[in-house]
Amino acid sequence: MTRQLTTHLALMLTLLSLVTGCHPTQPFYLQEDGDLSHYLDTAQQIEQPDYDQASLDEVVQSHSPFMLSNFEIDETWDLSLEECVSIALQNSKIIRTVGGTQQLRGNFAATIMSATSEGSTSVYDPAIVESTTNPTGQVVDSQGNRVQQRGAARANQTVGVEDALAEFDAQFFSAFNYSQTDRPRNTSNQNPFNPLIFQATDANFLAAVSKRTATGSIFTFRGTTAYSRNNIPIGLGRALPLDWTQTIEAEWTQPLLRNRGTQVNRIPVILARTNADISLADFETSVRNLVLDVENAYWDLHTSYRSLETAKTGRDSAQVTWKNTYLKSEAGATGGDAQAEAQSREQYYFFRAAVQTALAGSNVQGQDPGLLGRERQLRFLMGLAPSDGRLIRPIDEPTMAPVEFQWHDVQGEALFRSPELRRQKWRIKQRELELISARNQLLPELNVSGVYRFVGVGDELIAAERNGIIFPNPGSRAWEVLTGGDFQEAGLRVDFTPPAFGARRELARVRNVQLSMVREQALLEDKELALTHQLSDALVGLDSHYHLVQTHFQRWIASTKEVNAAELLVDRGKAPIDILLDAQRRRANAQIDYYRALSEYNKSVAYVHYLKGSLLEFNNIVLDEGPWPQKAYWDALGRARERDASYYLDYGWTRPNVISRGPALQHGGEMGLSPLGEEIDTPLQPTPAGPASEGDDNFLPTPAPLPASPD
Repeated sequence: MTRQLTTHLALMLTLLSLVTGCHPTQPFYLQEDGDLSHYLDTAQQIEQPDYDQASLDEVVQSHSPFMLSNFEIDETWDLSLEECVSIALQNSKIIRTVGGTQQLRGNFAATIMSATSEGSTSVYDPAIVESTTNPTGQVVDSQGNRVQQRGAARANQTVGVEDALAEFDAQFFSAFNYSQTDRPRNTSNQNPFNPLIFQATDANFLAAVSKRTATGSIFTFRGTTAYSRNNIPIGLGRALPLDWTQTIEAEWTQPLLRNRGTQVNRIPVILARTNADISLADFETSVRNLVLDVENAYWDLHTSYRSLETAKTGRDSAQVTWKNTYLKSEAGATGGDAQAEAQSREQYYFFRAAVQTALAGSNVQGQDPGLLGRERQLRFLMGLAPSDGRLIRPIDEPTMAPVEFQWHDVQGEALFRSPELRRQKWRIKQRELELISARNQLLPELNVSGVYRFVGVGDELIAAERNGIIFPNPGSRAWEVLTGGDFQEAGLRVDFTPPAFGARRELARVRNVQLSMVREQALLEDKELALTHQLSDALVGLDSHYHLVQTHFQRWIASTKEVNAAELLVDRGKAPIDILLDAQRRRANAQIDYYRALSEYNKSVAYVHYLKGSLLEFNNIVLDEGPWPQKAYWDALGRARERDASYYLDYGWTRPNVISRGPALQHGGEMGLSPLGEEIDTPLQPTPAGPASEGDDNFLPTPAPLPASPD
């Protein structure tokens, strides 16, 4: 027996070892054909979205860019500043500008490429904010009652105006329930009220309309239809084999403490409206920045043309000097030594490099991008292709007349019209409303509810004609009994829920909003201080650039005289060649500095308007809402006539209080100010210092006409 047991045990262990130690690591499938193309061995990979959108014509029809080795211009496109601004606004669905001043920004195109739709400003932003909705929607309970709003209102949690107003729209709710019962009961067969096997068919239909009012009240009109049929014997246990129960009721819930009154319940709507106002201020800021960028780019391009012309003039003068020195060197005349020839040749190539730099510029950050680079920047701001065979050429000349601003007028206008300050003031108004809502949450929740109900019961639901039969007589009808008004019910309910003991969360919320409001007020003070400093710097810069224009013009006059005098001395052999070469460089530098200072002066004028909030007016731009569909105007007219026919009850105040002073002024003339500054009548050309002598007009350099090509 022991030997047999040992043998069986050994066989079992051997079999167990074979089963557990020799099974395959992957299961075997009979229908497997080896096609594993659906198998993915990675969780993520770079994929291309299945989306195709037609590109702009400016993208697909763009030409090869202008460059030194390929400079074939089909035509020169003369544009005024007004035309550039107009084209930029027409082509700016996405506002092509970023925060900060133009001097501190990098490449515009690179900034736009790295931006997201949420971080970019567009013409659609105000409408997007206006139409933002809450994904949860309105909440009703199982009886169709609107659920009271809980928690304090916050601006960053508030949706669009239409969605906020939707909280006061009526909400319909319906529910249908059907059930069949078939179960044994623990009763006796002789029980006339509860049969041993209970069988029943029940159905219930509920329809309700609930509306929340501005005072916080909730009105609900509800109708229920109930059907019941079971096998309880007729007699002592049941009068009829089936019955219909129809009710119509009106319920009213009124908060008495928390969430009571129009002030608290209208706060979400006001917050939504202020969010829309903030989005409009942001949009105005972006449009203003775009206009300033276009104007700066326009004057920078104008300066690039003048710099190119100056470099070309210097190159041509250096070439003539080199040629004369070379001829003297060949003839062995005075002033034609090898050093003089090499110096004049180096001067020529210096100005030749200056021409190339003025034309093509450099891609190094902080260096001048040149005429072509400036032209591409202006094209990008205007929403045009980087190259279309045409070369943009500014035709507006910068003003040289002195522009003066009265400090107190400019400061007052800036503090009143700045969109950044207006935005910050809306933020403070939001915090004030949030504080009212947060303080309201300190109150207990005390709600009183009342319901009044009409009831009708019958073995039929409804019929076209009344028969006068009253339940529980056979043939009675539930709707007929209900409309007869024989059965009416009423109910009253009071709910009281105080804050949690200590009201820790509610008090912390109030303190948080108070601190946030103080922070916003402090930020407004600092923004006003910063704006005053910026405006002061801008006025100082405006005056400084005007005087620099005068100074550099005098340099230009003096350097031109020096060049003419040096040419006479060199031609007569009384001065070395380096005297003439240095004079030519100084004249070129003075001319470039003059045009650069003139451009900066005009940019300073625009910057003052930028700071004091009149830049859009300065460029004849007015922001207004676009047209609505004609049906919207028709509906609005009907509402206006309906309201005109009603009787207005003037309570003498509004809750919440008025938070707006009306439409923002877009014209400084409405404030009694001179928004464009005061131009002083002066000659178009700067007045030379000191008394003019005869022949000076021959030495006054006239700005060369804009070149048709950079040859």
